[in-house]
Order: sequence, then C-alpha cells, then structure tokens
Amino acid sequence: MRGSFLIIFFGLLFATAGQTQESLQKGGGQKAAAGPIVIKSQSLEVDNQKRIVVFTGQVDAKRGDMTINCEKMTVYYMDQSAQKESGKTDVRIDKIVASGKVKISRPDGAMAMAEEGVYYERDEKVVLTGRPVVKQGDDFVEGSRITLYLKEKRSIVEGSEKEKVRAVLHPRSEKR
Repeated sequence: MRGSFLIIFFGLLFATAGQTQESLQKGGGQKAAAGPIVIKSQSLEVDNQKRIVVFTGQVDAKRGDMTINCEKMTVYYMDQSAQKESGKTDVRIDKIVASGKVKISRPDGAMAMAEEGVYYERDEKVVLTGRPVVKQGDDFVEGSRITLYLKEKRSIVEGSEKEKVRAVLHPRSEKR
C-alpha cells in the first residue's frame, strides 16, 4: 500500500493535471479538459517541417499545479489539419521530451527527478532515465529506468547490471 503513492503521484501528475478534485474523487472515467501548459524558457525554436518546438535554457513548464523544470524541452506534434475539411488547425502533441536536470514537482511535496523524462501522449506513458528518483516526503524509489503506465495506474522500476532498484519507505502510525 505504501508503494502505491508513486503510481498515484504520477497518475495525478500527468494524466489528471486539469481535472477537478471532484471528478477525481468520483472516479470519472472521462478526461476533463487538461487546460493550457504555460512554458517559459530563455529561447524557443519552432520547426514546422520537423513538427517540433524546442525550448532551451531554464525551462519552466506549468500545467495546473504541476511544474516541470529542465534545461531543454522538445515538444513533438502532429498536424492533423489536412485530415479535416473545416480548414481549422488541429495540432496534437505526440510526445514531450524533457532533458537536463529534470525536476517534476507538485505543491504537496511529491517530486520526480531524472536526466531525461519522456511523456508519450497516445500511450499515456512516462519514461524516466538517467538516475531517476521519485520522492514523497522521506519515501523514495530509484532505479536506472522508471516507466509509468498512467492509464493502467501501474509502474515499473528497473535496475541495471551495476545497481539494483532501491525503495525506502518509512513506517507511519495510523490514527485510530
């Protein structure tokens, strides 16, 4: 039960950043509108041929109450406008790659750190590599790769030949 905080944290961190607390408590199966992502950086480069947007230098991205800080963030998108007859622009995010001292945090103190984090929109999957660590208070888990399957509310923490997965969970007394 104590280890489930990691799954809950990342589920809330990415998949439900825009949902209301009420819809989370009711366990609504439908996604609410996620809301805008506000990204600030030293520079921004858009390449419409490659369909990427690159933010570099002290990147600060906020969505709801989630914050991502990193050195570089690359957003890969798909332009589905040609498939529509309306002529309106329809751009969808394919994946987001955050690299260089990645730190994902929430106001409740939960955080994840890695050298790289990749969010796959369609699969609702997050892959953290480069000494990834997920923390909640004094509890944490670390490995060489942490994969979070947000739809399935499960995660896999993998070790390497040199290092095993390590989890530190502090016992807490329950109030009665």
